This record gives sequence, C-alpha cells and structure tokens, in this order.
Amino acid sequence: MGIGAMVLALVTGAGATALLGLLAKGVDRKVTARLQWRVGPPLYQPALDCLKLLGKETVVPASAMGNGFLIMPLFGLAGTAVASSMLWVMNLRGDVGFVGDAIVVLYMLALPAVATILGAAASGNPYATVGAGREMKLLIGYELPLTIALLVAVVHTGNSFRLGQIVAAQGDGGMVAGSVSGLLALVVAIVCMQAKLGLVPFDQAEAESELMAGVYTEYSGPPFAAINLGRCMLLAALPILLITLFLGGIHPSGLGLAAFALKFGVLLVIIVLIRNTNPRLRIDQSLRLFWYWLTPLALLALGLAMAGRHYEVTWL
Repeated sequence: MGIGAMVLALVTGAGATALLGLLAKGVDRKVTARLQWRVGPPLYQPALDCLKLLGKETVVPASAMGNGFLIMPLFGLAGTAVASSMLWVMNLRGDVGFVGDAIVVLYMLALPAVATILGAAASGNPYATVGAGREMKLLIGYELPLTIALLVAVVHTGNSFRLGQIVAAQGDGGMVAGSVSGLLALVVAIVCMQAKLGLVPFDQAEAESELMAGVYTEYSGPPFAAINLGRCMLLAALPILLITLFLGGIHPSGLGLAAFALKFGVLLVIIVLIRNTNPRLRIDQSLRLFWYWLTPLALLALGLAMAGRHYEVTWL
C-alpha cells in the first residue's frame, strides 16, 4: 500500500467516521431529549456546534503550562482518526493489514484519553486537574478487561492479531459473539466502551454537577471543537471496533452494509440506554466494577475460549 493510498485511506476513513459520529451524536442527543420529555436539537446540531466553535476565540489561561494545553486535543483527534481509518480499511480490504494491527488500533484508541489527561493537567485549573486524575484512574481500570476481551476474539479466530483475518475467520466460522465466551467478552467490551466514551455512569472526569466541565473546563474555540469532533468520532469508532471483533465485521456489499447499519444501530441504542438509565458512579465504584467484576469475567471468557479451541467445542 503506497503513501498516496495510505493518505487517501486516512482522509476517507476519518471523514466517514466523522460524519457517522456526528450523526450518532445527534441521535444520542435527540433520543436523550425525548426520554426527558424535551423536543431536543436537530440531528445536525453536533456539526453546527463544531463549526461554531471554529469561529470562536481561543482563550489560554495564564496558569497553562507550555503549548501542551493546545496541542493535546489534536493528538487525541489524530489517534481516533488513525484508528478509525485502520478499522475501515481492515474490514473492507483485509489483505492490506499487517501483523499486530489490532494492537495498534487499541493503542491508538487509548491516545484520546491520554491526551485528555495531559491537556487537562497542563491547563493549571484545579477542576481540570481533579478531572485528569479521574480520567487516569478510569483508563487504568477499563484497559485491562478491554484487552482481555480482545484476546477472546483473537483465540476464536485462529490466534491472529490481524483485523482482516479476524473478520475473514468470522465469515467462515460464524460471529465470535455467537459463542458463550464471545458473548461474555462482548458484554465486557460494551461496558468498557461506555467508559472510554466518558458517558454516564463513567463521566466522572467531566462531571458537570461537580467539576463544572472537569477536564474540559479551560478549553474554548478550535481546540474545544477538536475535542468535540474527537468524541463524536469515538462514538462511531468504538462500535465499529466491537463489530469487527465480535459481530462479523463489515462486508462491502448491499446486505453486508445493511447488516453493519443494524449492528451499529443496536450498539448505539445500548449506549444511549445505559447513559439514560444509570446514575454516575464514584471513581472507586468504577474501579471495583472493572477490576473485581469485569476483569474476572473477561478472564473467564478467555479461559472458555481457549478450552473451546483446544477441545474443538465451537459453542464455547
């Protein structure tokens, strides 16, 4: 794959993810409003918000340390853009993948949280600093069970860390989520996805009722637009990751794209329902959930997957 093709894939994949993410965010806000007996904004409101912020003044607090405060939102956006482009390419053209691309995608999707932590810490605002500490604890909490859940998909699809091979193996042998271990791993991954998105009940880093805007308190103008766009892109990229690993991937055909739209819609509904039916957890409660419940559940799923692979029991 040449440099020109890579740039084209990056621009196209990131653009498609941005459009899908902005639409998903519009649906999320609209459904949330209706559940609260409000009319809610139009579906294109998130796009208007990002465009409006691009025209606003960027205010840098006197307490901000260096250029890290302004650069970090771009790093987070870049990580999401690269990961989402890789997911599209590996699904639609699995032959161009490389060994370990699943691990690279997982690392790229961790970059937005790391950038948020560094940017908030660099702002010098006490509310943002408290939010950065919470974001760091959440990152430490959910990355382990999420990684173990990914390993379940790897074991089910022939011990391959190539996303293209994971998708191809599911086309031949059925979805990973069709097994007991795959279903357990998918449940773990969905909860981790909610935390990665920073949505209720895992919105402790922002916590508007406690920390004003938390990690985003001092951001304004184009940097805040980059943060909002990055969060919208994550709302599209993370369901695509789960579809790739557990639900058969994306296939470039009429029925394949229709099936992808259905799977994406179901995952989006789950995200919205979790957000609107749960209270915010304390940070210690979140860590207990991830370490004492989800990590053992993910390990159980991994053990069942390895046993099923060894004894050739496909439903395990």
